[in-house]
Amino acid sequence: MRVLLVEDEPKTAHFLAKGLTEAGYAVDVALDGLDGRHFIEEADYDLIILDVMLPGLDGWQLLKLVRQRGDTPVLFLTARDSVEDRVKGLERGADDYLVKPFAFIELLARVRTLLRRGPPRELEHYRVADLELDVMRRRVTRGGQRLVLTNKEFALLHLLVSRRGEVLSRTFIASHVWNLNFDSDTNMVDVAVRRLRAKLDDPFFPKLIHTVRGIGYQLEASDE
Repeated sequence: MRVLLVEDEPKTAHFLAKGLTEAGYAVDVALDGLDGRHFIEEADYDLIILDVMLPGLDGWQLLKLVRQRGDTPVLFLTARDSVEDRVKGLERGADDYLVKPFAFIELLARVRTLLRRGPPRELEHYRVADLELDVMRRRVTRGGQRLVLTNKEFALLHLLVSRRGEVLSRTFIASHVWNLNFDSDTNMVDVAVRRLRAKLDDPFFPKLIHTVRGIGYQLEASDE
């Protein structure tokens, strides 16, 4: 299980990260809201632990970003213990709320409870315009025609379709399709997208894969 911890107090962040790691979780740590946003945009997490009061972007802003992207469980950590603050957090989409100071054993119990709920089941079938993707059968058709894709092409298309409308950076694509950190000296992602486009877009209309200059790629139906 992968956990993101966004906490601006270094000693607290180190203590919590150490404890969670020893409990068997892979932990990324952000010490301010801007770094937190970077992690949220570039990776997928099973759980996000957010301090409310953060420099750069506060916990409320990060929570909004998380909810725009999906249903990842969020546990708020805060020194603000008023009922109004707790209600505000829960109403805005937080899954749990832990007031400082707290015992680590209580945090760990809350983490385990949230993770037991599990992520929503992934869709098995996607449709965008005349494109259909069957995940279980690994079958792709466009305009009723069967498309023969390599394993990496299928993985790339599945990622783009499952995040339809989102602009995905090359780093994000490389980490999810090839499970590695993107080397800016290579054009691996661009080459893979070009090959996928040759099969998916060149013979058909509307075009589905769009380049967002300076950022990455987006899959969306367009009449342009």
